Amino acid sequence: MARGDKAKYTDKQVRKAEHITESYVERGVPEDEAEARAWATVNKDDGGGKKPGGSGRGKATGHPAAHKGGAAGGKASAGRTAEQRSASARKAAETRKRNAAERAGA
Repeated sequence: MARGDKAKYTDKQVRKAEHITESYVERGVPEDEAEARAWATVNKDDGGGKKPGGSGRGKATGHPAAHKGGAAGGKASAGRTAEQRSASARKAAETRKRNAAERAGA
């Protein structure tokens, strides 16, 4: 069990922590560790409990963990020419085709 009283967290925050915990457990993380990571994520996202008296109440968060994905994507291809991107796409298609053939034969 994660340490500390969870009374200041909203129902939504509790559900969020439960969902994150389940996800970690499915990936093989021990239950206690998964729960600790889940609450750390909720705290990072929301700044703590949101009910009156919670340490995070009223504090804005800059960029919660749940919204960071994909923010830095696309920079690699943006610096390449159309010819380079096309060659890369052809190579990727060939690799996918080869892997599919190997899976079909196996």
